[in-house]
Amino acid sequence: MKWSIHQLSKFRRDGMPIDTTIQLDAVMERNADIRKVSPIHVTGQCTFSASQMTCQLRLSGELTLPCARTWEDVKYPIDIDAVEIFSWIEEALRGNEDDEDIHYVDGDVIDTTPVLEELLLLEVPMQVFKDDSERRERNGKGWTYQTEDQLVLQKQNDEPKVDPRLADLAKFLDQTDE
Repeated sequence: MKWSIHQLSKFRRDGMPIDTTIQLDAVMERNADIRKVSPIHVTGQCTFSASQMTCQLRLSGELTLPCARTWEDVKYPIDIDAVEIFSWIEEALRGNEDDEDIHYVDGDVIDTTPVLEELLLLEVPMQVFKDDSERRERNGKGWTYQTEDQLVLQKQNDEPKVDPRLADLAKFLDQTDE
């Protein structure tokens, strides 16, 4: 979403309502865990003063992320409420440039896309799990996935097995005891 500062002057009195859907596919390049981004619905209201715009935004959509257990796709809903301030005050009058609460605009165009992308990236969890991943039994060539309960049950039911690499040693020990 981009607006020229001159274009926004007509909303100075009553504010500017926002109700749009945008595609933020660039977040997939910034975070490799994100497999897909649904269109993001952005709603809110922007108010204006002489040299800044304050936007109260709500972003909703869906990210597709990998399950931490099965590596299958998991749809993760996003619902973000944020207040973002954009300022086009002259550089000489700006306060601390490192202030994270204010996004300073250089030029005559306000581009909210990088800010919206950052809000999405902050919402990505470290791990997601598919609903039925705990109940599923997974296995492959030379490995199996079991829950702790399944492992305890298996140990109770199975006889102790001798490691095939140590089977000859067990036979040797049995011969020396005689």
